[in-house]
Amino acid sequence: MSKRLPVFPLGTVLFPGLVLPLHIFEERYRTLVRELVTSPEEGPHEFGVVTLRRGTEAPSDSGDGPAAEDAPLRAADLYPTGCTAELRQVTELPDGRYDIMTVGRRRFTVTDVRQGDEPYLTADVEWLPDESPDETAELLAPRALAAFRAYLELLRPDSEVLDAVPGDATVLSHLIAATAQLTTDERQLLLAAPDTASRLRTELKLLNREAGLLAKVRAVPVPLSDLARPASPN
Repeated sequence: MSKRLPVFPLGTVLFPGLVLPLHIFEERYRTLVRELVTSPEEGPHEFGVVTLRRGTEAPSDSGDGPAAEDAPLRAADLYPTGCTAELRQVTELPDGRYDIMTVGRRRFTVTDVRQGDEPYLTADVEWLPDESPDETAELLAPRALAAFRAYLELLRPDSEVLDAVPGDATVLSHLIAATAQLTTDERQLLLAAPDTASRLRTELKLLNREAGLLAKVRAVPVPLSDLARPASPN
Protein backbone atom coordinates (compact mmCIF):
# COMPACT_ATOMS: atom_id res chain seq x y z
CA MET A 1 0.00 0.00 0.00
CA SER A 2 1.43 3.36 -1.07
CA LYS A 3 1.67 6.30 1.32
CA ARG A 4 2.95 9.85 1.13
CA LEU A 5 5.54 10.45 3.81
CA PRO A 6 7.65 13.45 4.90
CA VAL A 7 11.28 12.48 4.37
CA PHE A 8 14.56 13.65 5.86
CA PRO A 9 17.59 13.11 3.57
CA LEU A 10 20.70 12.24 5.57
CA GLY A 11 24.18 10.91 5.06
CA THR A 12 23.52 7.93 7.31
CA VAL A 13 21.45 4.73 7.11
CA LEU A 14 18.80 4.14 9.78
CA PHE A 15 17.73 0.62 10.75
CA PRO A 16 14.61 -0.50 12.64
CA GLY A 17 15.15 -0.47 16.38
CA LEU A 18 18.26 1.73 16.25
CA VAL A 19 18.45 5.10 18.01
CA LEU A 20 19.02 8.23 15.92
CA PRO A 21 19.43 11.60 17.73
CA LEU A 22 19.09 14.67 15.53
CA HIS A 23 19.71 18.39 15.97
CA ILE A 24 17.11 20.31 13.96
CA PHE A 25 18.03 23.83 12.91
CA GLU A 26 16.74 24.35 9.35
CA GLU A 27 13.36 26.07 9.37
CA ARG A 28 11.73 23.54 7.05
CA TYR A 29 12.58 20.70 9.42
CA ARG A 30 11.55 22.74 12.45
CA THR A 31 8.17 22.97 10.71
CA LEU A 32 8.14 19.21 10.27
CA VAL A 33 8.86 18.60 13.96
CA ARG A 34 6.16 21.06 15.03
CA GLU A 35 3.63 19.37 12.76
CA LEU A 36 4.51 15.93 14.06
CA VAL A 37 4.32 17.02 17.69
CA THR A 38 0.92 18.67 17.26
CA SER A 39 -0.54 16.03 14.94
CA PRO A 40 -3.87 14.69 16.25
CA GLU A 41 -3.30 11.34 14.56
CA GLU A 42 -3.12 8.33 16.83
CA GLY A 43 -0.15 6.01 16.75
CA PRO A 44 3.55 6.75 16.20
CA HIS A 45 4.58 10.19 14.95
CA GLU A 46 7.22 9.39 12.35
CA PHE A 47 9.00 10.63 9.24
CA GLY A 48 11.11 8.86 6.68
CA VAL A 49 14.90 8.83 6.75
CA VAL A 50 16.46 8.32 3.33
CA THR A 51 20.15 8.25 2.54
CA LEU A 52 21.69 10.65 0.05
CA ARG A 53 23.30 8.99 -2.91
CA ARG A 54 24.58 12.28 -4.25
CA GLY A 55 23.77 15.96 -3.98
CA THR A 56 24.89 18.87 -1.81
CA GLU A 57 24.56 18.50 1.91
CA ALA A 58 24.05 21.32 4.34
CA PRO A 59 27.27 22.31 6.12
CA SER A 60 27.68 20.49 9.42
CA ASP A 61 30.45 19.20 11.63
CA SER A 62 29.59 15.57 10.90
CA GLY A 63 28.69 15.87 7.22
CA ASP A 64 25.50 13.92 7.84
CA GLY A 65 23.06 16.78 7.30
CA PRO A 66 20.30 16.86 4.72
CA ALA A 67 20.57 18.45 1.31
CA ALA A 68 20.92 22.20 1.15
CA GLU A 69 17.68 24.15 0.66
CA ASP A 70 18.69 25.46 -2.78
CA ALA A 71 19.50 21.99 -4.14
CA PRO A 72 16.25 20.25 -5.16
CA LEU A 73 16.44 16.50 -4.82
CA ARG A 74 15.13 13.83 -7.16
CA ALA A 75 14.54 10.15 -6.54
CA ALA A 76 17.83 9.43 -8.30
CA ASP A 77 19.67 11.46 -5.64
CA LEU A 78 18.50 9.10 -2.90
CA TYR A 79 18.91 5.43 -2.16
CA PRO A 80 15.60 3.68 -2.83
CA THR A 81 15.20 2.03 0.58
CA GLY A 82 14.64 3.99 3.78
CA CYS A 83 13.36 3.59 7.33
CA THR A 84 10.93 5.66 9.33
CA ALA A 85 12.13 7.47 12.44
CA GLU A 86 9.62 7.57 15.28
CA LEU A 87 9.74 10.62 17.56
CA ARG A 88 10.46 9.54 21.12
CA GLN A 89 11.70 12.76 22.72
CA VAL A 90 11.59 16.40 21.62
CA THR A 91 13.45 19.25 23.32
CA GLU A 92 12.80 22.76 22.00
CA LEU A 93 15.73 25.13 22.48
CA PRO A 94 15.31 28.87 23.28
CA ASP A 95 16.11 29.94 19.71
CA GLY A 96 13.55 27.60 18.14
CA ARG A 97 15.89 24.75 17.25
CA TYR A 98 15.11 21.21 18.40
CA ASP A 99 17.04 18.29 19.78
CA ILE A 100 15.07 15.16 19.06
CA MET A 101 15.52 11.48 19.83
CA THR A 102 14.12 9.02 17.32
CA VAL A 103 14.07 5.26 16.88
CA GLY A 104 13.97 3.43 13.56
CA ARG A 105 10.62 1.73 13.05
CA ARG A 106 9.66 0.36 9.60
CA ARG A 107 11.29 0.02 6.21
CA PHE A 108 9.99 1.37 2.93
CA THR A 109 10.84 1.77 -0.74
CA VAL A 110 10.74 5.24 -2.33
CA THR A 111 8.65 5.32 -5.51
CA ASP A 112 8.61 9.07 -6.08
CA VAL A 113 10.03 12.24 -4.50
CA ARG A 114 8.30 15.59 -4.66
CA GLN A 115 8.34 19.10 -3.27
CA GLY A 116 4.72 20.04 -2.72
CA ASP A 117 3.11 22.74 -0.62
CA GLU A 118 5.10 21.64 2.42
CA PRO A 119 8.50 23.30 2.95
CA TYR A 120 10.12 19.89 3.48
CA LEU A 121 10.58 17.02 1.06
CA THR A 122 7.93 14.31 0.75
CA ALA A 123 7.96 10.95 -0.98
CA ASP A 124 5.53 8.32 -2.13
CA VAL A 125 6.61 5.10 -0.45
CA GLU A 126 5.63 1.46 -0.35
CA TRP A 127 6.06 -0.39 2.92
CA LEU A 128 8.35 -3.39 3.01
CA PRO A 129 6.95 -6.43 4.84
CA ASP A 130 7.50 -6.72 8.57
CA GLU A 131 10.11 -9.36 9.34
CA SER A 132 9.52 -12.46 11.43
CA PRO A 133 12.61 -14.65 11.81
CA ASP A 134 12.08 -18.09 10.26
CA GLU A 135 13.85 -21.34 11.11
CA THR A 136 16.77 -20.53 8.81
CA ALA A 137 17.29 -17.14 10.46
CA GLU A 138 17.23 -18.72 13.91
CA LEU A 139 19.93 -21.18 12.82
CA LEU A 140 22.06 -18.41 11.30
CA ALA A 141 21.79 -16.03 14.26
CA PRO A 142 24.27 -17.85 16.58
CA ARG A 143 26.83 -18.02 13.76
CA ALA A 144 26.38 -14.34 13.00
CA LEU A 145 26.66 -13.43 16.67
CA ALA A 146 29.89 -15.44 17.04
CA ALA A 147 31.34 -13.76 13.94
CA PHE A 148 30.26 -10.36 15.28
CA ARG A 149 31.92 -11.03 18.64
CA ALA A 150 35.16 -12.06 16.92
CA TYR A 151 34.99 -8.94 14.73
CA LEU A 152 34.40 -6.64 17.72
CA GLU A 153 37.26 -8.26 19.63
CA LEU A 154 39.58 -7.26 16.80
CA LEU A 155 37.96 -3.88 16.28
CA ARG A 156 37.72 -2.75 19.88
CA PRO A 157 38.08 -5.27 22.72
CA ASP A 158 36.48 -2.96 25.30
CA SER A 159 33.30 -2.47 23.26
CA GLU A 160 30.04 -2.45 25.20
CA VAL A 161 27.83 -3.03 22.16
CA LEU A 162 27.13 -6.64 23.07
CA ASP A 163 26.66 -6.18 26.81
CA ALA A 164 22.98 -6.92 26.19
CA VAL A 165 22.79 -9.40 23.31
CA PRO A 166 19.52 -9.17 21.35
CA GLY A 167 17.55 -12.38 21.61
CA ASP A 168 15.68 -11.72 18.38
CA ALA A 169 17.45 -12.68 15.13
CA THR A 170 16.01 -9.70 13.23
CA VAL A 171 17.09 -7.21 15.91
CA LEU A 172 20.56 -8.77 15.89
CA SER A 173 20.77 -8.45 12.11
CA HIS A 174 19.90 -4.75 12.31
CA LEU A 175 22.42 -4.15 15.11
CA ILE A 176 25.20 -5.76 13.09
CA ALA A 177 24.28 -3.78 9.98
CA ALA A 178 24.29 -0.47 11.87
CA THR A 179 27.44 -1.11 13.91
CA ALA A 180 29.96 -2.83 11.66
CA GLN A 181 32.29 -0.64 9.62
CA LEU A 182 30.63 -0.97 6.24
CA THR A 183 30.18 1.24 3.22
CA THR A 184 26.91 3.06 2.62
CA ASP A 185 26.20 0.74 -0.32
CA GLU A 186 26.65 -2.28 1.95
CA ARG A 187 24.42 -0.84 4.66
CA GLN A 188 21.74 -0.10 2.07
CA LEU A 189 22.01 -3.64 0.73
CA LEU A 190 21.39 -4.95 4.25
CA LEU A 191 18.50 -2.55 4.89
CA ALA A 192 16.81 -3.70 1.68
CA ALA A 193 17.34 -7.43 2.34
CA PRO A 194 14.10 -9.34 1.71
CA ASP A 195 14.24 -11.22 5.01
CA THR A 196 16.32 -11.73 8.14
CA ALA A 197 18.00 -14.90 6.89
CA SER A 198 19.25 -13.14 3.74
CA ARG A 199 20.60 -10.26 5.83
CA LEU A 200 22.40 -12.58 8.25
CA ARG A 201 23.99 -14.56 5.38
CA THR A 202 25.33 -11.35 3.85
CA GLU A 203 26.56 -10.15 7.24
CA LEU A 204 28.45 -13.38 7.84
CA LYS A 205 30.37 -12.80 4.59
CA LEU A 206 31.02 -9.14 5.39
CA LEU A 207 32.11 -9.82 8.98
CA ASN A 208 34.50 -12.56 7.91
CA ARG A 209 35.94 -10.20 5.31
CA GLU A 210 36.36 -7.35 7.77
CA ALA A 211 37.80 -9.59 10.48
CA GLY A 212 40.35 -10.91 8.01
CA LEU A 213 41.40 -7.38 7.08
CA LEU A 214 41.61 -6.28 10.71
CA ALA A 215 43.69 -9.30 11.63
CA LYS A 216 46.18 -8.35 8.92
CA VAL A 217 46.49 -4.62 9.44
CA ARG A 218 45.46 -4.28 13.11
CA ALA A 219 44.28 -0.76 12.34
CA VAL A 220 41.00 0.86 13.33
CA PRO A 221 40.33 4.17 11.49
CA VAL A 222 37.10 5.09 13.34
CA PRO A 223 36.16 4.46 16.99
CA LEU A 224 33.29 2.03 17.33
CA SER A 225 31.49 4.50 19.59
CA ASP A 226 31.11 6.78 16.56
CA LEU A 227 29.27 4.05 14.69
CA ALA A 228 27.08 2.32 17.23
CA ARG A 229 24.69 5.26 17.61
CA PRO A 230 24.86 7.43 14.50
CA ALA A 231 24.08 11.05 15.28
CA SER A 232 23.37 13.60 12.58
CA PRO A 233 22.66 17.32 12.80
CA ASN A 234 20.28 18.58 10.15
